[in-house]
Amino acid sequence: MSEIKKLIERLCQDGVEYKKLGEVAKCYSGATPKTGVAAYWENGTIPWMNSGEVNLGRVFQTEKKITQAGFESCSTKMVPPHTVVIALAGQGKTRGTVAITEIELCTNQSLCAVEVNESIVNSYFLWHYLRGQYQTLRKISSGDGTRGGLNQIMIRNFEIPVPPIEVQSKIVEILDNFTELEAELEAELEARRKQYEYYRNQLLTFDKVGGARFVNMSEIGKFYGGLSGKNKNDFGIGKAKYITYMNVYSNIAVDLSIAEDVNVTDDEKQNSIQYGDIIFTGSSETPEECGMSSVVTENMEEPIYLNSFCFGFRIDDLSVFNVHFLKHLFRSHSLRSQIVKTASGVTRFNISKKKMEKVEIPIPPLEEQKRIVSILDRFEALTTDLQSGLPAEIEARRKQYEYYREQLLTFKLKTA
Repeated sequence: MSEIKKLIERLCQDGVEYKKLGEVAKCYSGATPKTGVAAYWENGTIPWMNSGEVNLGRVFQTEKKITQAGFESCSTKMVPPHTVVIALAGQGKTRGTVAITEIELCTNQSLCAVEVNESIVNSYFLWHYLRGQYQTLRKISSGDGTRGGLNQIMIRNFEIPVPPIEVQSKIVEILDNFTELEAELEAELEARRKQYEYYRNQLLTFDKVGGARFVNMSEIGKFYGGLSGKNKNDFGIGKAKYITYMNVYSNIAVDLSIAEDVNVTDDEKQNSIQYGDIIFTGSSETPEECGMSSVVTENMEEPIYLNSFCFGFRIDDLSVFNVHFLKHLFRSHSLRSQIVKTASGVTRFNISKKKMEKVEIPIPPLEEQKRIVSILDRFEALTTDLQSGLPAEIEARRKQYEYYREQLLTFKLKTA
């Protein structure tokens, strides 16, 4: 650290000039071929990045690939390796998230590629800097906290510090050490996740001849919707709480501690969630991300509501289920494979509640449910518990990285 401080003092003694991204980079968004056209997707070879994949940080591969015909159909362009990508839109916390490409790929329309002039800006320097500007990018974006968006004009006008390349390279070298260690820990965590998924799928695949009975969802409960009649001014204020889209998407059990504020008056008739409810995401850019589930495993003292982009399912008789069994069951392959088939759309996919009613679920004896929960909860804790193990270590490294990023990427403005 003393070496970089001396370098900054020597080369940036009068401060650092700030430039708009549009002055030092080309900014462009991607596109999405028609998803229903088999010729555009089957046996594709061109990596196609969706907006959710900005959360990877560094993109070495994408979940989907498109064909050359699909690429040509949407008049997009290839994004070269070492290009910064910013999420322009998205539910929850996706908007304003930044990644960097490690391969050549193309992106969907909700992402903006920022291809810098490397003689002026080190692309990894920009990546590290913009990762620390998440809140600022959110503030300048339009819309409410759930579905607002950035646009290319906002991105081009966004100002960044441009110290000498020698300074940028040294900062990247220091910060990369932190991110590489975090990546190693993440790889180990991913291995544990796969182990959990393996045992979950093994334990939650039932034979109809065995001890579990099977029922359609319509036989055991009813669906209900989220908040209605709200606009962007109702969110972020008020005494009521609501569960966000990302809370549902990211957690197999709803995290009530991070419920956000919403304005709900006493005379409104809104559905509130209850213990044992299963919450689903209603839509996404791909069928595979639709209908992600999260179960309410805690009791509430006050009403908590559900965002309008999700819907709930309430079981008539909870006595036949261990609630913690449900949180694993609805993320298992046997259930996910059915739920994905209930989604339809072209550029955006939506779950059909009518089709969801026909999703078949197993009900094993309660003792068997309890046994399965005791096994899967231990595996799941290894991948999510922030108090111990790998998640705690990753969080500590991340905070360390963020501290040094803030220290190294705060510059005095150069005056004329």
